[in-house]
Amino acid sequence: MAEVQVQDKSAKGGKVRSKKNNPRVDMTPMVDLNFLLLMFFMFTSTFSKPNVMDLGLPAKPKPTDPKPEPTEIKLANSISLLLGKDNKVFWHQQDATSLNDQTLMETSFDREGIRKVIEQAKSRAVDPAKFTVIIKPTDDAVYKNFVDILDEMAITKSEQYGVTDIKPWEKAIYEKKVGGAAAPAATK
Repeated sequence: MAEVQVQDKSAKGGKVRSKKNNPRVDMTPMVDLNFLLLMFFMFTSTFSKPNVMDLGLPAKPKPTDPKPEPTEIKLANSISLLLGKDNKVFWHQQDATSLNDQTLMETSFDREGIRKVIEQAKSRAVDPAKFTVIIKPTDDAVYKNFVDILDEMAITKSEQYGVTDIKPWEKAIYEKKVGGAAAPAATK
């Protein structure tokens, strides 16, 4: 229990006075009040709000609506980005017949890497207004890389982009490029 200390100022000479009891102030209720106020402010204040990334997704179609035909994206108007392991990103503008391990290019996530590749591809596009970036994360990719690519879409002002699965022919070239697919051992 906390107390208020009062100093005794009696000197050796002079009149003899009767001793008075020192006033005692109990500080325990003040501590309780401080805890109550602290709890009140903690529960009523707003802590830091979580950062949420705005990802515009189309509305789910109704079962009665007819299924739309698949959209064909011209190669000259698009770029495909493959998110790989170890923070690697690969890109190409090829179809299944012309893609090989020499045409699957590797770049980095920095300003001189993927950002420059996207901007150059957009400037070479036949119709820059319809330029589309196709993001294809592999099974080896990490979530941070996906968020970084979405940030690059905002930085490069690429409004048309899509996220899809990697095609089997792209996966074969990717695994050959990163050395993930070991050739089966020949038997004698």
